[in-house]
Amino acid sequence: MSRTFHRLLNIALLGASAAALQAQGGAAPIQAPTQASSKVASKAAPAAQAIPAASKSGKIAIDKSTLPNGLRLQLVEDHSSQVVSVSLWFDVGARDELKGKTGFAHLFEHMMFQGSANVKKAEHGQLIERAGGQTNANTQYDITRYYETVPSNRVNLALWLEAERLRSLTVNAENLKNQIEAVKEERRLRVDNQPYGKAIWEAPLPLFDAGSCFAYAHSLIGSMDDLNASSVDDVKAFFTQYYAPNNAVLTIAGDIKPSEVKKMVAEYFGSIPRQPDQPKPKCDQKFNVGAKRASVSDDKATLPAVMTIYRVPATSHADYPALDLLTAILGTGESSRFNKVLAREKKLALGQQLYLNPFGPRRGPGMWLALAIANQGVLVDSLEAGMTAEIARVARDGVTEAELSKAKSQYRAGKVNERQTAFEMTEAIQAATIYLGSAEAINTDLDRYANVTVADIKRVAATYLVPANSLVVTINPDAKKGGPVP
Repeated sequence: MSRTFHRLLNIALLGASAAALQAQGGAAPIQAPTQASSKVASKAAPAAQAIPAASKSGKIAIDKSTLPNGLRLQLVEDHSSQVVSVSLWFDVGARDELKGKTGFAHLFEHMMFQGSANVKKAEHGQLIERAGGQTNANTQYDITRYYETVPSNRVNLALWLEAERLRSLTVNAENLKNQIEAVKEERRLRVDNQPYGKAIWEAPLPLFDAGSCFAYAHSLIGSMDDLNASSVDDVKAFFTQYYAPNNAVLTIAGDIKPSEVKKMVAEYFGSIPRQPDQPKPKCDQKFNVGAKRASVSDDKATLPAVMTIYRVPATSHADYPALDLLTAILGTGESSRFNKVLAREKKLALGQQLYLNPFGPRRGPGMWLALAIANQGVLVDSLEAGMTAEIARVARDGVTEAELSKAKSQYRAGKVNERQTAFEMTEAIQAATIYLGSAEAINTDLDRYANVTVADIKRVAATYLVPANSLVVTINPDAKKGGPVP
């Protein structure tokens, strides 16, 4: 997908500004671990240790273990660079929120930078930066993730900081109030004050039934009214329920010695008590329940736009790879069908983007979304007709072997790049663990895509991208406040 267009619409997943919106902090914590003496950042790794032996076949060797308190630990040893990435994913996201208490998952992405017993407000990020590293967090519907990338001689700092806030996060009225305000500001920045922003974030929600699938039928960023009504006790209860070692997966990749890291993890995390397991949210969403339509007004937009949205199965479903490759064929690059036909040939669209689960992968039903902005003088009816015609053409006539081969090559290249940095490695392993059911799926996921045929592409288009399974949203400029450019 076009990164420029993605940034223009500002629909990147929540979390990029979580660390940036922190308040300023103070001095170093009194118990922060010092630089590890067993590692020297400038010392080159021995050539014989460049790549773990198990990795030379292309398979990633993952050292897995579980602490007595339920924390799952996954390690990948790779001495190709003197960097380590620490990734802590919690099995909690917007889908776990209850009616009347939405927005808590995203709120905690911010709250986790507000200090703890031995770390002052905003010091988490400051300490990582002083060590030459980076840190951030991200909220999705199914998970919330926190991560650091540090020089290998500072992995102890990253682990200590993560354990410290899990053990003793400061949750009080002052922090709650200022972080609710931070969330409001983020909403204004990313949603309310962006052209097409509110439509992208909120208009697709009726695709899911609020009664049988509330998990995915409410906003990822949550309700501001719900957050305003929340109490410190509400927020503490959410933290206790979901921010527990037995509800987390810790994955560490890079220039490490697994035996040493295991000792540090046991030391820092081992005494944090487990909590009762929480029931998983249910989503009994039916497919093909009839076409839906909506029309929204946007006072920030200057041109009309159309979104066509369809329900799709979970990331682990056998049809998901075909849907993913179809998304690339229709919407990725200059040679994609939407760009060739809608923008260049028919000149219906100024720009277009297609997304499979724009707000992150899911263990439940997701969405396939196509967005196109109308060219000057083009009516939304004409644009919509052009979009649906291209989708229907795949369901009727399929795609070519050349198109499928190109999409597979693009996916394969992405997977190769995914293994080039410690950070991308940890996130890929975490995603395999949560969404595909096993960390080892990182070694077999490519096969799911390689085995997709042109018949599969045609079949999934005819199964999922059909009117009875759709929601079409037209976005109209507000003539009173903005309106089309003359």
